[in-house]
Amino acid sequence: MSLSPSTHSSDGLGISMKRCIQAGALALALLTLPLAHAAKPEASKEALQELKSRIESLKKELDTTKEAHSEAADALKKSEQAISAANRKLYEIARQQADSRQSLQSLQQELASLNETIQDQQQLLGKQFYQQYLNGQHGYLQIVLTGHDPNSVTRNLKYFSYLARARADMIDSLRKNLEHVATLNEKTSATLAEISALKEEQERQRQQLESEKKERKGVLRQLAGKIETQRGEISKLRRDEKRLTNLVERLARIVPAKPKRKSPSAPIRKNEALPNPSLADSAFATLKGKLNLPVRGDVVSRFGTSREDSGVSWKGLFIRAGEGSEVKSIASGTVVFADWLRGFGNLLIVDHGDGFMSLYGNNQALLKNVGDEVGPGDNIASVGNSGGNAESGLYFEMRHRSRPFDPLKWCVVR
Repeated sequence: MSLSPSTHSSDGLGISMKRCIQAGALALALLTLPLAHAAKPEASKEALQELKSRIESLKKELDTTKEAHSEAADALKKSEQAISAANRKLYEIARQQADSRQSLQSLQQELASLNETIQDQQQLLGKQFYQQYLNGQHGYLQIVLTGHDPNSVTRNLKYFSYLARARADMIDSLRKNLEHVATLNEKTSATLAEISALKEEQERQRQQLESEKKERKGVLRQLAGKIETQRGEISKLRRDEKRLTNLVERLARIVPAKPKRKSPSAPIRKNEALPNPSLADSAFATLKGKLNLPVRGDVVSRFGTSREDSGVSWKGLFIRAGEGSEVKSIASGTVVFADWLRGFGNLLIVDHGDGFMSLYGNNQALLKNVGDEVGPGDNIASVGNSGGNAESGLYFEMRHRSRPFDPLKWCVVR
């Protein structure tokens, strides 16, 4: 019997220790959980940086091939890249201006509403002070000396205390509202200054853009004949095709596989060129026949038909469109290439997962960078005739596992 107390004591100690260990383990898990979550964005940033680094190495390798800078159109590279950069800067400035104007509008609406509230509070306080002036200040002693019923006196004292407290609260609220007005006025002034600075930057970028365009025109005048001759050379066209295919194959090996998405990772943007935006979260293969072309224009060259200048078959579409027209992503994906490429000018490639990629060439400007996530209908470029192209338009390809296929079998032509 004497062993029983110690046995219970031992069991209790064991249970307490177990609970302590469990609590410690739980605390450790809770402590490490935020670290695990914090590590994910860092890992994602590192993966993106690694992707950018590998693609940059690939671009440098393309520029050091034996054909590099041997063609007349290569002389356009620097100015066409500069034009693209200036246009992208203008595009970003326009977006910042839109955000600033929206912010300014919200501030002005809040300020107007607050001024109305302040006006109402001032009028109410004015009425209260006027009534107090007419009736006089009722002090405690004054009310007691009136000789009224003690209960009535108590009620009146409480009533006047409520009035005094309500008046003090209103005065405090008015003071805070006036302080908030001052803060809003400061924010409004800062936003107006930001809009003004953006306008000045926009004008500088416009001047820079015009300068780059003049430089490109000068190069075109000097090399127009040579560029025209080389444009129809079969050997050049085949080199261009091989270079593009090699680029896509290398990108397919570099770009990590996309995980299957269970729900939208970003809000769907409105896209007039995509009849059913919800399709953006389906497997890309299910989009066949439901996509629209990335730009509004005339399809003047079709997949598989022969080029008039050389007889070489087209591996994509050429869509004639006005310079500066918006080029939209056909579906959601990740930008894996955004640079100048011989034969295709300013080229942008979007990886849609499952081995599918879309290619947009001959652009005047590229509005996205490598690693950017794009949604269906996002503006990704603007139409041009970079790369020595004869007319303004978009060269558009779709590929699966590096092999081109007919986009018109996947897109709705309007």
